[in-house]
Amino acid sequence: MPRGNAIRILFILVILAATGLVLYRFPMQLGLDLQGGVHIVLEARETGGAAVTDEAIERAIAIIDRRVNALGVAEPVIQREGARRIVVELPGVTDQQQAIDVIGRTAQLEIKDPFGRTVLTGADLADARLGLDQFGRPAVDVEFTPEGTARFAQLTTLYVGQQIPHLLDGELLVAPVVQEPITSGRGQITGNFTHDEARNLAILLKAGALPVPLDVVEMRNVGPTLGQESIDRSLRAGIAGLVLVVLYLIMVYRLPGLLADVALGVYIMLVLALLAGLHATLTLPGIAGFILSVGMAVDANVIIYERIKDELRAGSKIRAAIRAGFHRAFRAILDANVTTLIAAGVLFYLGTGPVKGFAVTLSLGVVASMFTAIVVTRWLLAAAVEANPRGAARYFGVGEAA
Repeated sequence: MPRGNAIRILFILVILAATGLVLYRFPMQLGLDLQGGVHIVLEARETGGAAVTDEAIERAIAIIDRRVNALGVAEPVIQREGARRIVVELPGVTDQQQAIDVIGRTAQLEIKDPFGRTVLTGADLADARLGLDQFGRPAVDVEFTPEGTARFAQLTTLYVGQQIPHLLDGELLVAPVVQEPITSGRGQITGNFTHDEARNLAILLKAGALPVPLDVVEMRNVGPTLGQESIDRSLRAGIAGLVLVVLYLIMVYRLPGLLADVALGVYIMLVLALLAGLHATLTLPGIAGFILSVGMAVDANVIIYERIKDELRAGSKIRAAIRAGFHRAFRAILDANVTTLIAAGVLFYLGTGPVKGFAVTLSLGVVASMFTAIVVTRWLLAAAVEANPRGAARYFGVGEAA
């Protein structure tokens, strides 16, 4: 085998090894419809006679989104339902109380002077993160905005030796005694926090307070039983479809069809590794997008092979036919895939969680199919032609011109 072909085959083997390693180290994450989780419906409540506005609901959705992302939940669904309700779905979360404590609390922080007057609020915070106090216990490190820094410096200067109450949603959180003026704009909220309590408090403070109180009107755990059944059915359907595609390519295109099947295997491993490596969450629509992209990967090979057969029928030599076939097919494949990527981009921008999962899977599949069809299949064909230059044209069922 020529050195160039040997290097290409080695590169393909390296790709397979790398994708296998990624899949081993990063197991696929599953969405709510496949692994279960928590489904919560929240309803905004009027306070002080003020009406619940569209702006308040949109701000509440944005804050909940920041809180959920800070929790590290993959592929959450956060969407509006009607005028006052917000639906939140958290895949993989089983602790309902933790979910409510993080996403449902108003989280209005107030820092008061010793006479009970509010001097600073959560709006004066620039950052909040998990930290440790001087004894190594969980605490929350906070950083104030420039305006908050000035107010906090004035507060701690005026009341050295006195308690400064910190309240969260009207309940006393901590009341530290001021030892000296704090002018750096940084502070720490300490207490008998557990690690999770300190982390959740940091998430609440950093994301900001909800503009309106939210009441829980529905909360339930979604079991994975239906999801497992869906996975099993999808896998059976995918395997059956894949076997039919493999057999079809071999029957119609003979050895080139077998090489396309090998490229298809590379494609499947590559897409799964990309999904796992990017920590994408696989949902049932995502599985559908993956199966659809497999069909598109095969379609690219069919276009290329038909162009090569046309060149052979026109009298071209096998190497020239392969070059011309790939060149002529590239524009059609590119146009088809670009339009698909545009549609997937629209779905991702406008869709919710499961629809976004479909769009991500489809997009990765389209890009990977371009690579395997244009690069991997071509390399394999080149190696096959070099192995048997005289009979290579017969691989396609077309005789080569003399």
